[in-house]
Amino acid sequence: MATTAQLPPQVSPPEFALSPALPHQIGGGEVWAFPVLPDPDGVLLGPGADEASEVLGVDLLAALEAARASGRAGEVTAIPVAPLAPSDDVGEVGLVLLVGVGEGSVVDFRRAGAAVARATKDRASVVTSLAAIAPDDGLGALVVGAMLGSFTFHWRSNGPQERPVARIVLAGVSDDGADEELARAIALGGAGWRSRTLATVPANLKTPAWLAEQAVELGGAAGLEVTIWDEERLAAEGFGGILAVGGGSANPPRMIRMDYIPRGATKRMPTVVLVGKGITFDSGGLDIKPSESMLTMKRDMSGGGAVIAAMAALRDVDCPVRVIGLVPAAENAISGSAMRPGDVITHFGGRTSEVNNTDAEGRLVLADAMAYAVSELAPTVLVDIATLTGAMKVALGQWTGGYFANHEVLAAHVESAAEASGENIWRMPLVADYEDQVTSKIADGDNAAGGAGAITAALFLQYFAGDVPWAHLDFASAAESPADRHEWTAGPSGYGPRLLLAWLGSDDPLEGIA
Repeated sequence: MATTAQLPPQVSPPEFALSPALPHQIGGGEVWAFPVLPDPDGVLLGPGADEASEVLGVDLLAALEAARASGRAGEVTAIPVAPLAPSDDVGEVGLVLLVGVGEGSVVDFRRAGAAVARATKDRASVVTSLAAIAPDDGLGALVVGAMLGSFTFHWRSNGPQERPVARIVLAGVSDDGADEELARAIALGGAGWRSRTLATVPANLKTPAWLAEQAVELGGAAGLEVTIWDEERLAAEGFGGILAVGGGSANPPRMIRMDYIPRGATKRMPTVVLVGKGITFDSGGLDIKPSESMLTMKRDMSGGGAVIAAMAALRDVDCPVRVIGLVPAAENAISGSAMRPGDVITHFGGRTSEVNNTDAEGRLVLADAMAYAVSELAPTVLVDIATLTGAMKVALGQWTGGYFANHEVLAAHVESAAEASGENIWRMPLVADYEDQVTSKIADGDNAAGGAGAITAALFLQYFAGDVPWAHLDFASAAESPADRHEWTAGPSGYGPRLLLAWLGSDDPLEGIA
């Protein structure tokens, strides 16, 4: 069904630049930001603060102590200053931010970057010496935090209520590898921004066809080959799960395929397949959700958004292996053609599922895509990512995703990528004792196993992974941020692409596997 909705122009993340000079030596900065470090005797100020105190005629350390600042990561002390004369080389700085970096870890610098971004919204520029004392990978974390802490989305007739700071200059940086670290961080932050945007777009625009159009646009710009299955091709090739879930909607389903081939690839190069759940809105189907549970369901395609965003950034992080992204996209709606409790559907490849809960739809579309991947793409590794079960949020709370894996080395790669990216994840068990709950008396499987819901959902999907090393990432627990917190902004989190890119952009993402 055609939609008349049109997304208004959105804001962009800040631009970044590097400079070996300190803030007082750089012209044009509207805001200066300096690091604050905890100290047994109080707090210490980082590079450039003493010079700034002299130039501005303000005792910054005294102001910091008067504010009783602790230096914890992300703490901001704002000090308005009288603008300097236009003839001064340093420009008309009017605000100084003193930003805590805690113990100076990578996580602390990511949080500090987000704090700077929030404190400088609607500003033209900020010059900061935070990166001058960053640890290894800290500059990149600072940039990612600043990008994602700047995120905003609007659909207002008169434009956005606020805009990210336009430009952030990282001062006091002379490391030869800083340019490369900055470029990689912009790719990671940009993927998180795109994933968050896709998840935030309302479902009156974000149909399966619209999501496919975004994949074509982003994939084309990234040099990927993109293929889209419409409902006729899905039917002809036997994607019964996707068709059943999307059968109740006036907006027909799609499957998206995005192919990344690295430079110098050979036919023997291993292939990673990523599968992302793309439910553009989930009403629950005939097993309808309570109204309050539907309020966030425009972001039930967050796994698919993570795959699309990650695929578009693979070349930017120099991924060394072939990667294929699959996003089965459907709207789980209610009508006379919607799937019913008790229906039996046939997935790609022939396995059947009894549908005893129409609100357990995500595993039905993932199953089709996973079966297609194993049958047609010969993957070395298969990873699916989805906002799959409310049970995962019960198990892990708000800020940590969960994952399952049938391969220990792959599990270790997931753990390392989570730690590097800041997208936290916790391994869950594939408990064989629950196998009888995913069996059906009349079909090969039952989609409504009941108790231990995150585990039984993983066991249901495991059949479609076959013997391939496989990881299942269920981040329903981390898909929605209730408030601004560090690099997360209130609303859909856009979780996933940073973790995937930290893994796939490593030197050997399949080390120990292939």
